[in-house]
Amino acid sequence: MTQAATPATLRSTAYSNYAARAYAARPDLPAQVALWASVPITRGWIESRLDALCGTCSGDGVLNEAALKTALRRLRTEVFCTVMERDLAGEADVAEVTGAMTDLAEVTVQRALAVLSADLEVLFGEPRGPEGERLTLGVVGMGKLGGRELNASSDIDLIFVYEEDGETAGGQRAPLTTQEFFTRLGRRLIGALAELTQDGYVFRVDMRLRPNGDSGPLVCSLGMLEEYFYVQGREWERYAWIKGRLVSEGESESARRLAKQLDAIVTPFVYRRYLDYGVISAIRSLHLQIRQEAQRRASMRPDKADDIKLGRGGIREIEFSAQVFQLIRGGQAAEFRIRPTLAVLERAAAHGLIATAVRAALSEAYLFLRTVEHRLQYRNDAQTHAMPVAPDERALLAESLGFADYAALMTKLDAHRELVEEQFDEIFADKVSGQGGCGVAEDSAASWIWSSALADDSAGEELVARLAGLGFTDPAALLARLISVWNSTRYLGLPSKSRERFDIVAQRALEAAQSIEPAARRGDTITRLFDLLEAVSKRGAYLALLTEYPAALDRVLSVLGGSRWAAGYLIRHPQLLDELLDDEAIASPFDWPEFKRSLRARLAVADGAEQQMDLLRHAHQAEVFRILLIDLAGRLTVEHVSDRLSELADAVLDVTVETVWKHFPKRHLEVPRFAVIAYGKLGGKELGYASDLDLIFLYDDPDDAASDVYAMFARRLVTWLTTATGAGTLFDVDLRLRPNGESGLLVTSLQSFRAYQIREGDAANTAWVWEHQALSRARYSAGDSAIGEAFEAIRAEVLVAPREAGALAKEIVAMRERVEAGHPNRTALFDLKHDRGGMVDIEFIVQFWVLLHSREHREFVRNAGNISLLRIAAQCGLMSTEEAETVGAAYRVYRKMQHKLRLDGMEKARVEAELVAAEREAVTRLWERVFGGILAAAVAG
Repeated sequence: MTQAATPATLRSTAYSNYAARAYAARPDLPAQVALWASVPITRGWIESRLDALCGTCSGDGVLNEAALKTALRRLRTEVFCTVMERDLAGEADVAEVTGAMTDLAEVTVQRALAVLSADLEVLFGEPRGPEGERLTLGVVGMGKLGGRELNASSDIDLIFVYEEDGETAGGQRAPLTTQEFFTRLGRRLIGALAELTQDGYVFRVDMRLRPNGDSGPLVCSLGMLEEYFYVQGREWERYAWIKGRLVSEGESESARRLAKQLDAIVTPFVYRRYLDYGVISAIRSLHLQIRQEAQRRASMRPDKADDIKLGRGGIREIEFSAQVFQLIRGGQAAEFRIRPTLAVLERAAAHGLIATAVRAALSEAYLFLRTVEHRLQYRNDAQTHAMPVAPDERALLAESLGFADYAALMTKLDAHRELVEEQFDEIFADKVSGQGGCGVAEDSAASWIWSSALADDSAGEELVARLAGLGFTDPAALLARLISVWNSTRYLGLPSKSRERFDIVAQRALEAAQSIEPAARRGDTITRLFDLLEAVSKRGAYLALLTEYPAALDRVLSVLGGSRWAAGYLIRHPQLLDELLDDEAIASPFDWPEFKRSLRARLAVADGAEQQMDLLRHAHQAEVFRILLIDLAGRLTVEHVSDRLSELADAVLDVTVETVWKHFPKRHLEVPRFAVIAYGKLGGKELGYASDLDLIFLYDDPDDAASDVYAMFARRLVTWLTTATGAGTLFDVDLRLRPNGESGLLVTSLQSFRAYQIREGDAANTAWVWEHQALSRARYSAGDSAIGEAFEAIRAEVLVAPREAGALAKEIVAMRERVEAGHPNRTALFDLKHDRGGMVDIEFIVQFWVLLHSREHREFVRNAGNISLLRIAAQCGLMSTEEAETVGAAYRVYRKMQHKLRLDGMEKARVEAELVAAEREAVTRLWERVFGGILAAAVAG
């Protein structure tokens, strides 16, 4: 195409009736379009064209309202024709088309607003707030304008807002209230854009999304908007406001102030602070209304029945499929608070909410449907989404899209729509209706039990019989629990929708209990379920999740039946119910670098320290629960559970150190020269689900104020780790193993730590034996890795120091006696950890060997875990291989039993003594052999 182009040489002439009319009305336009279409359309080009047109239309340099309207309409024609030409030529993709039309809308709104506002201010003066501050009219773009997805021939959905009430000042006429001033400005803005003149229109304007729709005021203050959201805001309005954004925003102080206040009002209305599964049924209802309206219109106009936007598998179903994830998760994950549909699908896939292949297929379908939509609208500049009926129109459409004929086009289109429909149904299909509204047969035992019969004293025997028929071994006890829930004020006070969902879940659970094995677990499982339901009943979203996703309920029952500790954990952190839906996360391998990257990204967009603390807790809880689910499924050994929990703690500690440092006002470096050292169970990678963390903090920084800076930072870090927020606590932290214990400094310099651990010339000082015992299980956990390496070198230096066997044995035996005295067991049961022949005996034997023999056997320096260190002892000739395996197996049995008892909610891990008689004897025999002879020799000496 060249500048000498004629209408006949342009693709848009042959395809579009609108373009043909426009070229006929403006003979110079074809050549201009040919030139402009050679490069992508940019916002800068749109603005420069508007400047030129305003200059041409104003004539005398004064841009009045009539000249403005002419300039805006001519600009619209130019952009529309140029976009169409590039699109038909295959030069512009969907993003360019929608981006150009969105830029056109924003530029025209902003320019018209500036001109019309200045004109009104001459008459009535500037609108001012109560404190005399300048006010501006905020124009909120909704729908596709808000999402920067405007189609070729679209309405624009607008809402007009302003900060607060006041009046104008400094005009030629009597002042107006800000409400009246902005109402006049809003009406003139609508006229400037939507009024049909000889040059056409710019955009059709739809104001029906404003509070109270057509019956509400044209403009509203932010106070009125907030009150409307609080009192009357409906679910479909939350959906609509996802894409809402200021398109009038400028650089003035008043515009920035308005934008900030608007965001503070809209965000909590759209995005709940909890996972909001209740929105699924709300969007399902909205979709049904839209479908019914589309069907009603189709029945009136059969020739327009095939609608690619509102029909099955259409554009709207893709939008709903994306935005449901935003409404559910946007309150907790700020990265979902975005507007473009394709970007939302990417986030959903990144979070594992949809498969990557599904995201790709939905995105491809969306782009294809939007391309077809634009072709339909180019034809006559009409906001249509109906596929053509006339054969010649069908042929022309197919040709424009590169298909041999209309049948080929429809084959492709139907394939996309089928996929969209299938995915939409998977998300939104009503899993409740069709079975008496309760998900179980109306005449089943479960539906009969959880019913008004619970309030009927005469029905007791029948209820007990029916519970027994479902396989409950103590039906009377369970019935008493069900009756107490049915009559509780908490249940009776539920909103009707929540109570309906509660009833559905209760009946499904009772029905499902028949499959729980062994039968003895059924009563405990259902009792725990009702504990959970009562805990979450005020949060309708959790009841909605269990109603919408029966598979989640099945997993809940599995967790509740498998572990009393897990049940308590789930009740304390009900947001973890969401994790039960994520098959991919449960099945995927643990990737801690990716976990940290993702967590950092979420923290970066969080709204302040409080939300960051909640995010850290939610992330940690979700991974603990994931480990727990895999553990309960029997797919992790006890050792692997501890490994995963320890790796998780390391990762969370590392990210928390980074995050707290960024908030720390006294930081003097971009990255702190600070490290977290783990002792105890975390140090030995033997962490349990409810274990606290034994930590010390080290720094290595030459700055003069380093000691004070890191002491203050360490206190702040401990606060972040231990404070109970709405999301719970992160960790219980024990800092008593730091140098000089509770009387010592909270954080220690690396040099001081080395001096404390290694007394020059007196490395074997037995006063520090217990600390060296603890050091044998210590390791670098988080923070500065260079300090971690230096710590490991100090640790190795301490462990290889020469020691005298008798003195060391005496100290360790004395320490063992103090541990035993501190954990008395007055029962007939055997305490797996603290009783003689238990876990502590094995750990002390290993620590004794590590401290005594690391100098000549450097393999002992490795923090390899007790079972591996026993094997190293065998390799060094300290015990036979058979004995190492026997004692190692005993330690494994003890840990497995302890793990099971803790999951069952037992605070003390004690068992019948005869269950571990062989293990206890093997450990006791080894203890006597290791320490008996040495101590006897020491006494004799």
